[in-house]
Amino acid sequence: MNAKPVLILGATGYIGGRLVPRLLEAGYRVRVMARSLAKLQCRPWGGHPLLEMVEGDALDPAALKKACEGCGVAFYLIHSMISAEGKFAHADRESAQNMVAAAAEAGLERIIYLGALGNPDDPKLSKHIRSRHEVGKIFESGPVPATVLRAAMILGSGSASFEMLRYLVDRLPVMLTPAWVRTPVQPIGIGNVLEYLQGCLENEETVGKSFDIGGPEILTYEQLIHIYAEVAGLPRRRIIPIPVLSPYLSALWIHIITPVPASIAQPLAEGLANEVVCQENRIRSIIPIKLKDCRETIRLALEKTRQQRVETCWTDAGALLPPEWTYCGDAQYAGGTILECGHRIRLQASAEEIWEHVVRIGGETGWYFGDLLWKVRGTLDRLMGGTGLRRGRRHPSQLYTGDALDFWRVLEVDAPHRLLLLAEMKTPGEAILEFKLTPMGENQTELQQLSRFLPRGLLGILYWYILYPFHVWIFGGMLRTLSKNIGKPILKGPERFTPKLKTTCRI
Repeated sequence: MNAKPVLILGATGYIGGRLVPRLLEAGYRVRVMARSLAKLQCRPWGGHPLLEMVEGDALDPAALKKACEGCGVAFYLIHSMISAEGKFAHADRESAQNMVAAAAEAGLERIIYLGALGNPDDPKLSKHIRSRHEVGKIFESGPVPATVLRAAMILGSGSASFEMLRYLVDRLPVMLTPAWVRTPVQPIGIGNVLEYLQGCLENEETVGKSFDIGGPEILTYEQLIHIYAEVAGLPRRRIIPIPVLSPYLSALWIHIITPVPASIAQPLAEGLANEVVCQENRIRSIIPIKLKDCRETIRLALEKTRQQRVETCWTDAGALLPPEWTYCGDAQYAGGTILECGHRIRLQASAEEIWEHVVRIGGETGWYFGDLLWKVRGTLDRLMGGTGLRRGRRHPSQLYTGDALDFWRVLEVDAPHRLLLLAEMKTPGEAILEFKLTPMGENQTELQQLSRFLPRGLLGILYWYILYPFHVWIFGGMLRTLSKNIGKPILKGPERFTPKLKTTCRI
């Protein structure tokens, strides 16, 4: 085994987040680079003695060079998926070029890249798949040897492709689908993808070569839908293809029915129109593994979902960049007026006893009070193009920094003292929700619930004050219901209060 660390770029993503613990368990020294180290530090493997962490962005050549120094092999698992930004191809190209330069300067031995299947000569190839091919070509033409793997749909608990399939089939007994429902595809399970990635690291025969990877079956999406329904114990779904449904309309439909937002659904839908099957299977003789068919892969994914053992999710990816003002308790913040609403309650309970219930908020548990209004707000957000409540949460009782929590994002988890959430719903401003637990004596704890909002313009100010009475009612009710669920005596409150925090802003 190479004594040099293995560098993983994209460790906060769906695949990278599973590859890191796999390599650590196998005894490799692993270095990860991420824009948000806080998202990695709280993972179960975040304190592993063989793990190194460096903060940086692939668009920053200096940070990338520093991350590469001293490493042997690098896994490049970075993809831009948000179509709404419209600059994904440029970002992918620039990041890959930076990686080639940094790898050469640092003396890396190899780059392993996971790209996409699809015929690069197809004039109708989706922009996102074409961008994946371009990145692969950049690595192959660089001075550092590259191994390029190309995959189609990756199925596994928490993957965007699987979640999209799961929600569509679970919720729609009859489907009006685009013509691409009969396009051939060769799915592969996430477990097999990880085996191939590690196998490339351990097999010198893969150096400087590219391979197609796929499962043992070539199916249509229609067949995949029927297989899922069968494995999930659902009645057979009726599928009616309609040629007039464009990728854009398909993405809107996926956005409404599933947790996958339109910004991600659109590139997925565009890619579904392309035939993505392996043109060669050379890797099967070089890295012989047992390939799982779609039935087995879907069964395992459903089992992990039901047992709430989803290690990583498609919602994990992306930078965790808290707005500057979230670190400012001072209402005189120079970037604007921070509007605040605070409630508190004192219980005859330890912070640990209260925390057990606070950390379960959202998802299947709900928000303890006014759940109908929360659902209405989530539905409105979904209709406006936001995330809505449908993302839920990864685990019913565990929260990590960076986790999606309905239409919130976890900014900080400091058990059993503080939970900080950033709103990802559509609002005319930026909002955070904070829970603070403060010991007040022997077996007494004060629980504070703080809502802060930085409005954008007059619309943001009107939004806050129109909803303020509802916030007061709902947040007070949340504390009362939470206290009832804890089952401990209330010593004081719940009551409203004005936060008086004076902290230093990060500038």
